[in-house]
Amino acid sequence: MASTVAVPSRDAARQRYDELSLPTTSDEHWRFTSLKGFDPDAFDADAVGSGARPDAMLEVDAAGAAFVSESGIEIVGMPEGITFEPLGEHELIGELVGADDKFTAHNAASWRHGLLVRVPKGVQLDKPLYVRVASSVDGGALFWRLVVVAEEGSSATFIEEYVSESPDLRAYTNAVTELYVEQAAKLEYVSIQNLSTETWHFASHRARVARDAELDWVAGGFGSKRGKTWIRNILAGSGATSRVTGAYFADGDQHLDYDTYQEHAAPNTESDFAFKGALRDASTAVWRGMIRVEPDAQKTNAYQENRNLILSTEAHADSIPGLEILANDVRCTHGATSSPVDRDELFYCMARGLSRGDAERLIVRGFFQDILDRIELDPVRDAVVQALEARIPRA
Repeated sequence: MASTVAVPSRDAARQRYDELSLPTTSDEHWRFTSLKGFDPDAFDADAVGSGARPDAMLEVDAAGAAFVSESGIEIVGMPEGITFEPLGEHELIGELVGADDKFTAHNAASWRHGLLVRVPKGVQLDKPLYVRVASSVDGGALFWRLVVVAEEGSSATFIEEYVSESPDLRAYTNAVTELYVEQAAKLEYVSIQNLSTETWHFASHRARVARDAELDWVAGGFGSKRGKTWIRNILAGSGATSRVTGAYFADGDQHLDYDTYQEHAAPNTESDFAFKGALRDASTAVWRGMIRVEPDAQKTNAYQENRNLILSTEAHADSIPGLEILANDVRCTHGATSSPVDRDELFYCMARGLSRGDAERLIVRGFFQDILDRIELDPVRDAVVQALEARIPRA
């Protein structure tokens, strides 16, 4: 069963970071993701950005918004009674994500900007809360930390978007998110990454879901050069449920890596992870998923799937599903596929007057439709559709 961890002091975290080597392809979780050519210390962690607000994918009517860059954090609007403020040395920091690997140790040692969100007991927010994290310094490093607490019986939506000030910005971003969904609360969490294709991005997102609570998570990956995103859920109370929906699209020589973990630590819990990706040109993607059921987590119902649509002969995807079941009264299933565009479908569309690009866009839309149907927020769904279709050339 997962135990809480305590993030060390900044000095201890820095020492830990200095002691650890960068992971290599000899490490199991990095077997398909090489960090050759990456030196985190080559990026300037003290850089100060312009504070400008670059364009983003999402247009959200938010109850409160925060805009983050290397220069600081600006908060615009705040619902009455809600904590929505810069993160200090809060007691919850590190309870879910400590400093046990090179990247989380780097974040624990170096983060300067963060946000604390707390939705009080029983409060139901009608509009989402939103934060835009913008990388704006060429050669800079941006460390970001987020803590969200949905107290007992509350309901809220939180949207987080990562963007770059320019499409060719060379940078390093490192993010840590800790989500606490308390008893009978409901949290909808959206994290969209659309950084420049010259940015190395590493993120560790972890959630703990209490008794009869519900977490609905949407993850979108469209930018960055290379890196890794960890998504880990702990279903800690009986009746807890989580649903994670992932959509990604890579082209050029992009490499996206998602490592997901569903831990069932209590009985009568349910999790549903569905990730789909499309790959063009010489891009690559990795998805590794693990369902772990603890001995006392009887009546677990868990599912995970990863489907990839390959749009060129050079693109490649690796899917590694896994099960670790220590209880005997459970239902756990998984599936993974990678397949090229169906030539008959492509021919059918083009024979009816569509260009190849329009035909591919139609096929991609159909491939992702069941994922899109899982996204409840219209602005998020529309932005994901536009991001997917924009990656297909018009010519």
